[in-house]
Amino acid sequence: MLTELQALILGIIQGLTEFLPISSTGHLYIGRHMFGLDEAGIFLDAMLHIGTLLALLTVYKDELVKIIKNPFSRRSALLAVGTLPAVIAGILLNDWFDNLSKTGSSIGWEFLVTGCILWWADSARKGRKTLDEVTLKDAMIIGSFQAAAIMPALSRSGLTIASGLLCRLDRETAAYFSFLLSIPAISGGILFQLKPVMMGQIEPISLSSLLTGTIAASISGYLAVVWMINFLKKRSLKIFSVYVWLLGALILWMQYSGKF
Repeated sequence: MLTELQALILGIIQGLTEFLPISSTGHLYIGRHMFGLDEAGIFLDAMLHIGTLLALLTVYKDELVKIIKNPFSRRSALLAVGTLPAVIAGILLNDWFDNLSKTGSSIGWEFLVTGCILWWADSARKGRKTLDEVTLKDAMIIGSFQAAAIMPALSRSGLTIASGLLCRLDRETAAYFSFLLSIPAISGGILFQLKPVMMGQIEPISLSSLLTGTIAASISGYLAVVWMINFLKKRSLKIFSVYVWLLGALILWMQYSGKF
């Protein structure tokens, strides 16, 4: 049974790693495994993602109000185009993704790939495009990278920020657009996760633990979004590359030795 302390820790892990470019799904898998909660399940994940969604809605409330008031604006079109690849991937590959998430067999390699992509993008020629200069082509490319992050330990925020840099967006804009684009992606993911719950397939988790995890994910997620946007104004992604390389190598060694 999930305790409130475990829910708190998992909520903080979810909130931080959803927006730092190091993969929330991969870290949640590791966290659940370390706690012996491999079957903690879909409902817990859905509630933790609701927490991070609340964080995004708080940060982007003014932007979202503008989009709602003008649903046919250029900004709305960018979000629609950028979301389309993830929708297609979610529909076609959802069962495959669930199997990967349950086994965790590939997450070590995926952490290593995430690190390579971050390093490559950070080493590329720096761009100067602001949000008003992002094109539909840019949105499609960034959205395609987001769709690739359906793999458990390929970081969604990492791949979208990296692809934004490769599209010559300035560093702050790459992070800002990445997190804005994650709102429909996380919302869609929550709907997929809640489907089994609506069919009565729900894990025995106490209400207090669910609320603890959701609130922790929301607060830590808010702090992570604000911090990451400011961090990228002057700092490099390469520190995150080193982190996920070390983590990936550790997981591969533990899997090889039968300890994970």
